[in-house]
Amino acid sequence: MNIKYDVLVSAQEISEKVNTLGAELTELYSGEEVVVIPILRGAFMFAADLIRAMDVPVRVEFLGVASYGEETVSSGEVRLTLDTSFPLHDKNILIVEDIVDTGLTLAYIQKLLQSRKPKSIRSVVLLDKPSRRTVEVDLHRTLFTIPDKFVVGYGLDGPGGFWRNLPDIVALREEMENTHSE
Repeated sequence: MNIKYDVLVSAQEISEKVNTLGAELTELYSGEEVVVIPILRGAFMFAADLIRAMDVPVRVEFLGVASYGEETVSSGEVRLTLDTSFPLHDKNILIVEDIVDTGLTLAYIQKLLQSRKPKSIRSVVLLDKPSRRTVEVDLHRTLFTIPDKFVVGYGLDGPGGFWRNLPDIVALREEMENTHSE
């Protein structure tokens, strides 16, 4: 199956920004431990690269949430599909998210994790679509701000759950979105 797309962010640009963020977080958490919580499934690639760029003691936990189902736009309903297995009380938490558009998913996650009384909580986001925001969210760092387009690659999936393996972040062309939305 071939797809038609336009590259929005190259693998090289991603690598440079992730390494810079890793160095920043190393300085921020110097002498401390951090619990990194990638949001599954889209943030797994970003989180793996980011963790390797950090030089502090890191524990990895996972959260799974769903708000899209089989659609290309958020349903507005956030469901927890996987919870952490480690107590987060008095821990430094770093949420790693692939993309923020409406903000509903990240706001839900931040509220959930804040209720567990961590020492600190920060969120880093690979992609931000501020034009779609419906709720405010606290973002420590955003690597790329993108237009309101459906994107895939570097961990983000497309129609049928495919295209996470593309090294770049790409916008599907309109004709591709329409042919796979049935």
